[in-house]
Amino acid sequence: SHGRACALLNPYYTVLFAPVIQDQLKTVGVIFKEAGYIEGDVKKLEGRSLGLAVAKGMIAFARDLSFPTTLKEAGATREHLDRMLTAAKNPQLKMKLQNMPTPMDAEKGDVDRLMKPVLEAAFAGDLSLIP
Repeated sequence: SHGRACALLNPYYTVLFAPVIQDQLKTVGVIFKEAGYIEGDVKKLEGRSLGLAVAKGMIAFARDLSFPTTLKEAGATREHLDRMLTAAKNPQLKMKLQNMPTPMDAEKGDVDRLMKPVLEAAFAGDLSLIP
């Protein structure tokens, strides 16, 4: 379902969007820290480091719920990734891309440059693949 896909992808997009969602990450980071899903002082982190810490906390929480943490675990294939990227380039979705925390423009290659590595990271469970 759409909600499950959003929950699975959220940690990965958190890393991508980290530079522009710092206030939100600090808020949720404290919650994950208090719940035991983040080690260290999230209040001292910023930028990508904060995004990575929160993303790892989200993934740890999902694992505790026995929720898949990668697209591969959820049953997605490489063909699904290709379909997701093709769908994201549909002109009818232009406003959805532009309304992301870091606006994207499919015509300028943002889907391939930004979204594709996020989906690859979500497929493999490797946050380091995210630009």
